[in-house]
Amino acid sequence: TAVENLERTNSGIKIVAVDTKGKRSTIEADLALVAIGIRGNIEKLGLEKIKLATEGSFIRADRDYKTNVEGVYAVGDVIGPPLLAHVGSAEGIHAVEHMAGKNPEPINYNNIPGCTYCQPQIASVGLTEAQATEQGLEVKIGRFPFRASGKALALGDSEGFVKIIYDAKYGELLGAHILGSEATEMIAEIGIARTLETTYHEILKTVHAHPTLSEAIMEATADAYGEAIHI
Repeated sequence: TAVENLERTNSGIKIVAVDTKGKRSTIEADLALVAIGIRGNIEKLGLEKIKLATEGSFIRADRDYKTNVEGVYAVGDVIGPPLLAHVGSAEGIHAVEHMAGKNPEPINYNNIPGCTYCQPQIASVGLTEAQATEQGLEVKIGRFPFRASGKALALGDSEGFVKIIYDAKYGELLGAHILGSEATEMIAEIGIARTLETTYHEILKTVHAHPTLSEAIMEATADAYGEAIHI
């Protein structure tokens, strides 16, 4: 059985698998291995003594992570989702820069990579195909299976694929999903590209080293625009 498609949903992930006879099956699963029971831990901190505003199990903070109490900032899991270490780190840097009187650029929460450290690895960033369609966007979708990757075959780990989503009108890179070996490392290229407001052209015309796993991103882009020559 090979994985043909993967997409994050509000409750977890949806996987389309194809067996050796070409029969497709859909599997939906939640990500309970990493998400169950996660909530802000703000108990027994004496927040009520300084009348710090909270909302449920989280501390309320503004876009600069200031709370309602002058001089008190809050970042990370205590202020709510996404409950990710890299998000908390970025929020902390922003908060300290704001304390120092600077005017830091707001964090783009639409470009936060999500990674699941299972086997095979799962990583995604940006919009899903369904989300883009719901927003009324016409999209171009490209896929590249790792079984067509020389590096993946050499590593003996060819399960999975890259799925990439572009806006059909302007060619803007909307999002990507990666399932497979080192997916959590590869997703950074998509994040940087989206920060730079990259289109398919820049990805396609950037020569990727061969053999590498990362060239699957270029190959998936080629597939989206009918230029694939290796699948």
